[in-house]
Amino acid sequence: MTPEKIKSYIVENLDCKFISVEGDGVHFEALIVSDKFSGVNRVNRHQLIYQILGDKMKSEIHALSIKAFTSKEWAEKLSGKV
Repeated sequence: MTPEKIKSYIVENLDCKFISVEGDGVHFEALIVSDKFSGVNRVNRHQLIYQILGDKMKSEIHALSIKAFTSKEWAEKLSGKV
């Protein structure tokens, strides 16, 4: 598994304003900005990403750290308000 493959799976199934995936082939970190997260709590945001990745989470991806924001939350974080 590569960061690029994980990114492509997510982008194919979620309208992302921004996405970055990094990793070493086993452990990965994803930063995802999507307005589909609006009104969705953190746990459910993570579950949405896990659903998108499906069985890959059981076999090909050992660990995935997810930071998921709406566009508004991300803009606030970048401006230092969060």
